Amino acid sequence: MAPDNTQRSYSIIPCFIFVELVIMAGTVLLAYYFECTDTFGVHIQGFFCNDADLMKPYPGVEEESFVPPLILYCVVAAAPTAIIFTGEISMYFIKSTRDTLIAQEKTIVTGECCYLNPLIRRIIRFIGVFAFGLFATDIFVNAGQVVTGNLTPYFLTVCKPNYTGTDCRFNHQFITNGNICTGDQMVVERARRSFPSKDAALSVYSAVYVTMYVTSTIKTKSSRLAKPVLCLGTLCTAFLTGLNRVSEYRNHCSDVIAGFLLGCSVALFLGICVVHNFKGVHATPRKQKTEDYRGLPLMTFPRVESPLETLSAQNHSASMTEVT
Repeated sequence: MAPDNTQRSYSIIPCFIFVELVIMAGTVLLAYYFECTDTFGVHIQGFFCNDADLMKPYPGVEEESFVPPLILYCVVAAAPTAIIFTGEISMYFIKSTRDTLIAQEKTIVTGECCYLNPLIRRIIRFIGVFAFGLFATDIFVNAGQVVTGNLTPYFLTVCKPNYTGTDCRFNHQFITNGNICTGDQMVVERARRSFPSKDAALSVYSAVYVTMYVTSTIKTKSSRLAKPVLCLGTLCTAFLTGLNRVSEYRNHCSDVIAGFLLGCSVALFLGICVVHNFKGVHATPRKQKTEDYRGLPLMTFPRVESPLETLSAQNHSASMTEVT
């Protein structure tokens, strides 16, 4: 291996173990507490007893949706991972792209016998950042749902308030009592977590991240439409996932739009600022030489001929004529 394509580093593995993995473990643990425990209580938001926006029919549990959560989570996690893994291996073993990849990435030597070649580094970096962003998006969504406590379109259907009681006697009376619901408390608790839409945020995050990876790394000279079809199809699938939440009365339009913006923002931030558009960390542009321009003036003006110089030149020409 060429000596100029290697770099010795004794801190990359300790940093990965004691910094990167610790941050990743903390992110996963926080996502677990949001998803599987009642550590963070949902804000109790008030409502009107006759609010038509909250009286849609109950669509059933999440498992009965057209896009069940289990299938959605498996797809948004496995599909980008498989695409990145396959793309990196293909580029590494194809000679035309391998030279460019090796030029962008250096092989890290961590000891006398430990080497981290560009393929391993890129796979761990891209997939690791994607997994971190997936859990971060889930945390942002759960935090928004817990803090706002926005009600789903079917909230009053599952809440089943006593419309003949004193609290709902008047049509325009705002209810702030959280104990007015007589329906199933677990379903009511789930109906208080609508903003933003988790399915929309996770699907768009996954779609935008894999789209940025495909457009930045995969080069197809023979086909001009292969990448656009793949990228637009991925984005369209995420978009339809959000629309399905609205059509089934599981989320409001504003919830889905907020989920789209959240997932897209996280993917763009990680893709641009963290992995630098999926380029190598050693691919720095050449610096222009500034020494050649030090002697040049900062600004030049057109030369204006002086009348005295013109008269002097005419007199000199006349004197030379008389001599000859």
